[in-house]
Amino acid sequence: MLRAGDWLSLPVRRRSVAVVAATLLAVLVVAGLTLTLGRLGVALPDVVAALRGRPLTGTDEIVLGTLRGPRLLVALGAGAALGVAGTLFQTVTRNPLGSPDVIGLSAGASAGAAAFGLLWTGILPVPLGALLGALAAMGLVFVGTGRGFSSPGRMLLVGIGVSAMAFAFVQFALARAGREQATTLAAYLSGSLASRSWDHVSVIAMSLAVFLPCALALTRRLQLVEMGDLQADALGARSALTRVLAVLVAIGLATAAVSVVGPVLFIALTAPQIAKRLTHAPGPGIVASALTGALLLALADLLTQQSPLPVQLPVGVLTAVLGGVYLGFLLLSHWKKGTVT
Repeated sequence: MLRAGDWLSLPVRRRSVAVVAATLLAVLVVAGLTLTLGRLGVALPDVVAALRGRPLTGTDEIVLGTLRGPRLLVALGAGAALGVAGTLFQTVTRNPLGSPDVIGLSAGASAGAAAFGLLWTGILPVPLGALLGALAAMGLVFVGTGRGFSSPGRMLLVGIGVSAMAFAFVQFALARAGREQATTLAAYLSGSLASRSWDHVSVIAMSLAVFLPCALALTRRLQLVEMGDLQADALGARSALTRVLAVLVAIGLATAAVSVVGPVLFIALTAPQIAKRLTHAPGPGIVASALTGALLLALADLLTQQSPLPVQLPVGVLTAVLGGVYLGFLLLSHWKKGTVT
């Protein structure tokens, strides 16, 4: 058991530690390949020297400081945020399909970005518009369930409806926009890591610094909530409050990710399930899910950068394809178990 004062208590298992260490190593390997492969790749010794504080010069400064460095850090940060948001939603809904993609949050954030990026430009920054859209979507889900967030099944169904309405609004906004605006926002809505800057790195880093400790602090209570509301309440977890807090933290993390990379689909859906299958640990595996999400998004971006295609695809296109395959596998496995009718 890992403790930090009275507010943080985390169970530590050997298998989980081994999985986290292996995933972290894989993240470092992918990061190294991202910076060194390709025509603009930087030699590994130069990357190591830069990490040790050696000033960058010439092409290395442009590649590491402007092109690939910020892009890699945004991919890792956004992937980690989506992984944690996904595991929080899946724990709250007690459903492996529960994620910002399915529950309506990503669609709401996209609608908010479209509203303030196309229709009401200049009123609010696009990231703040994405936050308002996500909050509005979750507000509709909260009201639509009729029981707050205490009915996981109904929460998923209402979330799917909210997603449909939000995506319809996005299409309306794109139809009303000018060609240049629509092209820019369409690239953002497909989920893209192109042209990421240190400003984007700052946004996702600050969001993780605020919300990740909150997610870790909720770990123990969420483990009890997974057992059922009656048992959790009997053990002092206050299931209703825990759910609301977990959803708020997930909203913050998912919105931060969407604001810097757009609605990258299926990372939040797949990362928690992969982490859980590897660790075999009960409850939300916050650290494992964060590292798995970071690995998946960074790996997807590496594949798109090194793709032989004449045009570089947005990373969201690749994650959507791979995530769709995984979703089919997940549904098939549950159908075989008799849990899907």
